[in-house]
Amino acid sequence: MTVLTGRAEVSRLDVVETGRRRRWTEEEKLRIVGESSSGPRLVSSTARRYGITRSLLVMWRRQFGVRATGAGLMPAVVLPEASGQPEGGSSRMEIVTANGRRLIVDAGVDVAALGRVLDVLERR
Repeated sequence: MTVLTGRAEVSRLDVVETGRRRRWTEEEKLRIVGESSSGPRLVSSTARRYGITRSLLVMWRRQFGVRATGAGLMPAVVLPEASGQPEGGSSRMEIVTANGRRLIVDAGVDVAALGRVLDVLERR
């Protein structure tokens, strides 16, 4: 007959390392998200390249406002001012949305109002 004493004996205790979580900076996340949205079907391959899960990359894309179509992050192109501009002329900027719509606004535009206009233009 077996007698149970109620005491468990531990002969050896091993500590198993489960790995560390990688901390990504905002700049690194933006770079990875930008790379994943630079072409069609790049989410999985970009995630594999950086050793992260596809779902984490999709979460980052949502966090930075990048839709599945790749809209949201667009490369900015800075062009030199035209030489024909009069001195003291207005400083304007041209914004081209992902769906090809073009918007020219003055540099002093209300940012909140511009954001609302861009949201409406992206939905159409």
